[in-house]
Amino acid sequence: MYNNKYVNDWVAQMALMTQPKEIVWLDGSEEERDRLLKEAVATGEMIELNQEKLPGCYYHRTAVNDVARVEHCTFICTEHKEDAGPSNNWMEKSFAYAKLGTYFWGSMRGETMYVIPYIMGSAGSPFSKVGIELTDSIYVVLNMRIMTRMGKIAMDQLGDSPDYIKGLHAKGEVDPERRFICQFPEDNAIWSYGSAYGGNVLLGKKCFALRIASWLGRKEGWMAEHMLIVGIEDPQGNKQYVCAAFPSACGKTNLAMLIPPKKFRDMGYKVWTVGDDIAWLRIGEDGRLWAVNPEAGFFGVAPGTSMKSNPNALLTCKQGTIYTNVAIDKKDNTVWWEGMGTPAPEDAIDWKGNDWKPGQVDENGAPIKAAHPNSRFTAPAKNCPCIAPNWEDPKGVPISAIIFGGRRAKVAPLVYQSFSWEHGVFVGSTMASETTAAAAGAVGVVRRDPMAMKPFCGYNMGDYFGHWLEMGEKIPNPPKIFNVNWFRTDDEGHFIWPGFGDNFRVIQWILARCNGKVDAVKTAVGYEPRPEDIDLEDSGVDLETLKGLLSIDKDAWEQEAAEIETHLAQFEKLPPEIKKQADALKDRVAGM
Repeated sequence: MYNNKYVNDWVAQMALMTQPKEIVWLDGSEEERDRLLKEAVATGEMIELNQEKLPGCYYHRTAVNDVARVEHCTFICTEHKEDAGPSNNWMEKSFAYAKLGTYFWGSMRGETMYVIPYIMGSAGSPFSKVGIELTDSIYVVLNMRIMTRMGKIAMDQLGDSPDYIKGLHAKGEVDPERRFICQFPEDNAIWSYGSAYGGNVLLGKKCFALRIASWLGRKEGWMAEHMLIVGIEDPQGNKQYVCAAFPSACGKTNLAMLIPPKKFRDMGYKVWTVGDDIAWLRIGEDGRLWAVNPEAGFFGVAPGTSMKSNPNALLTCKQGTIYTNVAIDKKDNTVWWEGMGTPAPEDAIDWKGNDWKPGQVDENGAPIKAAHPNSRFTAPAKNCPCIAPNWEDPKGVPISAIIFGGRRAKVAPLVYQSFSWEHGVFVGSTMASETTAAAAGAVGVVRRDPMAMKPFCGYNMGDYFGHWLEMGEKIPNPPKIFNVNWFRTDDEGHFIWPGFGDNFRVIQWILARCNGKVDAVKTAVGYEPRPEDIDLEDSGVDLETLKGLLSIDKDAWEQEAAEIETHLAQFEKLPPEIKKQADALKDRVAGM
């Protein structure tokens, strides 16, 4: 169908190994989508939802053992172990090809191999890159249609070039013991076997747009980051953009689609979503850092998404959306999940396909959830009511601030600014958060997640910190770097800060700092707001409570500094500047 010799030869090689019954080259047309949906509904791979209430929406249920990203099955496959570093699982690349080759051999017998050409980034953008994914899953095809610019448009951009990312996926037996998500950054290749869950098989997403792209970014002088991009427009029509990095399910999508409190809306403030998960950043001709969202859709966590927490996300997934592992309301064939803000359906089918009623408990008396805690919606970004008019601008948007954050119940204050770019890189390199259901494993454990990239950095994290420091030297007008923590709790475990739309108040202070409009208080950890500089009107938070949210406990920070030392000790290739910043923090805390 397409005449790129490099692509054709590679597809032929992969087909020789996987032995599909047929090969279908995808063009991205609407007719193709309709045909694939009909086929998927006929086989039971997709369930058609109520087309009056949820037009163009479909449902998919994964295997019970295949519900989240699996970091222990995810490998960086390079020639030398030190190139993968201590934070990645490493497999020697020739060994990995041989090992996975035994699994892939004949894995598509009786199946169709779909060839998915796609672009990460806007068509024709200097930021954008082409990938090809081969898969035996219609679910993957339909999701990639939403998450990327897919089909003929990608092959037109690639032309006769050999410069594309090669992705191979097969469901296999969907056996956790035979599950591998392998990135080969030296070869621009990704092999995923044994999973059918989005985060492991939509190869344009974390595998390409972060793991492979971070390696390419270091090589080519740009950055691929696990960051939302959001724009703030003031009443005079001036727009400024910020990037923010939080670990999965820590409120990235909520912040990306933020609705300001009524007072600010009435004044004329607007918030514009550019991206909710990944940012590719390059230095612009004007000396600023510019960012694009390489994705075309949102792969969001459903539970907790409501008209209170994130109305824009809920409105985004009202049409053209694929739901995964949520519950189906039998009454009207629509979807439901815990934290949706509407009463539970009286009679539903849960994410495992079982009948479900409110109040159901398991043999231990624990409530049975209707939706899996990591259930998802895949929705087109263009559906979003607050999508930025320029979200697909090929040159991207200029970034004023970079924000790091995570869930910390007691330690981190509500917001602080780093003393410098170098200090900001240190703050990002030591980020910590309490784990959530987005990744397999225990929930509520504090783990260090540098720049929210620990699961996604395609190379040695010591070199990654070094790349950040090098970029700081090259950017004539770098963004200022901040840290936020919306999740501080009282002694009863209740959140003190209201969060959601009220986070706008903190963003407003951050931009005021970027614009040189407010002073700050120098503390041991960074520059903090003067409490009176954060507008609390109608927030339900008084000045004394805010002072508490900004307080820094010496004992807690002494322990934090010690834990940071242990964390950084694992990186043999740690840049000296990061060690210097850690020592400086320790000294400042000791002098409190």
